[in-house]
Formats: sequence, structure tokens, C-alpha cells
Amino acid sequence: MRAPLLLLLLLLAACAPPPCAAAAPTPPGWEPSADAPWCPYKVLPEGPEAGGGRLCFRSPARGFRCQAPACAAHASAGRSLRASVLRNRSVLLQWRLAPAEARRVRAFALNCSWRGAYTRFPCERVLLGASCRDYLLPDVHDGVRYRLCLQSLPLRAEPAVASEPAVVPEPAASAECVEFAAEPAGMREIVVAMTAVGGSICVMLVVICLLVAYITENLMHPAFGRPGLRRQP
Repeated sequence: MRAPLLLLLLLLAACAPPPCAAAAPTPPGWEPSADAPWCPYKVLPEGPEAGGGRLCFRSPARGFRCQAPACAAHASAGRSLRASVLRNRSVLLQWRLAPAEARRVRAFALNCSWRGAYTRFPCERVLLGASCRDYLLPDVHDGVRYRLCLQSLPLRAEPAVASEPAVVPEPAASAECVEFAAEPAGMREIVVAMTAVGGSICVMLVVICLLVAYITENLMHPAFGRPGLRRQP
């Protein structure tokens, strides 16, 4: 009887679903300030002769939560830039700055590229305002390795007065980069199907183990009655 029960416990442990990943709330510093309801940005066309692009505005993604399996988060080496890849093949890019550093930033330059067989190809260049803390890439291709680099642009030096020394502009900060690849939609469907089939198999094995335990306990070992007391003559 112990062997079937032990096998049943092992199957139940193997078939138990993994614990659900808790939704990671947006930590402090990743969202823009309350007095910045809009994020101004320009999508720069390819080539310097094409012009400076059109000025657009977008509302920030406040209170965003990246929760698996509908979202996969990727962070840069400095942990100040992260990309949340969603199931609808859009990517929300978020970054944070220290308050002292944020006061010295004029704008942000975002460069996107993807890896080909032999070289990298540019996909998008965006200039964002100093109040921006996120940007949404609406559509990425499945199975392509993307690289997003964000660089903060310092304030321009003000013209010096004759009686004052010249102000040396601060050098541009190094770019923070994050890489990711969107999971193919077909692969997600295969994983979901395999998970459903595996759950059905586990349920069948549990039922079989219960039947084996019942048969072993009741049929293979018949119950012997206790001997009755003999009457004394």
C-alpha cells in the first residue's frame, strides 16, 4: 500500500502548477512627475536631409505592471533602462534618473536597431523631452533581436558674460542599452497546447494510481476475519 501512495504523492507534486508570478508594480522613480501630463517627442526620419521630424505628444503609462506570461521584462546592465515586451508585439521602454541628474537633462535620444545575419540595421530614432520617462514601440517582429539605446542629452551652455568665466558644457552621458527578442506567436501557442496536454496526462496518471491503490488494498489482499471464540463445553 505504501508504494502506490508514494507514487501518487510524487505525481501530484509533479503535476502541480507553478506558482503565479506576482505583477511587478512600477517602482518609484520610473514614472514622470505629477506636473508632467504629456511627453513631447519627435520620430526622426532616416538621413539628415529628411528634416527634423514632426512634434508629437503622448500620455505617460502610469501604474504599468509587467506580469508574466503576458509580459516579459528586460533590463539594461545599469538597471536604469528596462523594456517590457507585451504579447501584442509592442514594447514599453521605461527609464529612471536621479533627481539631481534629471535637472541637468535637456532631452533623451533613443536609437533602435535590429540584428541581421551579418550586420545591424537601424529601425527608429526618437528625440524625447526631458519630462519623458517611457516610450512605446507599437510593433516589433517575432524572433528578431532588437537593441534599444537611450542617451540623456545635457543642457546647452548659456553664453558667458564678459565679466564671468565661460561655462563649460557637461559631456553627454553614456547610453544605456537593452536587448530583447519577441517570442514568436506560434511558439506561444505550442507551449500553451503542450501545457494543456501535460495537465490532462497528469490527471489520467493520478486516476490510474488511485485505481491501482484501490485494487491493491481491496482485491489483492482479501480481508481475513478474526477467529471467533470457541464455546467451552
